[in-house]
Amino acid sequence: AVQLVESGGGLVQPGGSLRLSCTGSGFTNFTFSSVALSWVRQRPGTGLEWISAINPAGNGPFYATSVRGRFTISRDNAKNTVYLQMNSLNTEDTAMYYCAIGYRPVCDGVWCERYWGQGTQVTVSS
Repeated sequence: AVQLVESGGGLVQPGGSLRLSCTGSGFTNFTFSSVALSWVRQRPGTGLEWISAINPAGNGPFYATSVRGRFTISRDNAKNTVYLQMNSLNTEDTAMYYCAIGYRPVCDGVWCERYWGQGTQVTVSS
């Protein structure tokens, strides 16, 4: 079965940075390098929010307005891993962060794709 495992979350002060990683495994009907990947977050008390996506080759990344210019998505297909570099973090970035397969795995605040990870918590606080 396909598994996506996120890591790299933690507690960081406002203005700080974190790099999240998500490694995939268990691919049978398709490969990690053949699919688009997204990062999604869920702030406390809110629905899922898509924040970034990257195509299979790693080109043309997409970002939500809320993170554009501060976050950078990248991938290493040789390592079956997608990354999210987060800079200039603020308290509004506090959330559980998930990686998922697909360009837009969230529909109206809920999952509408098949595969996502268990999440990694990011807390921005002084």
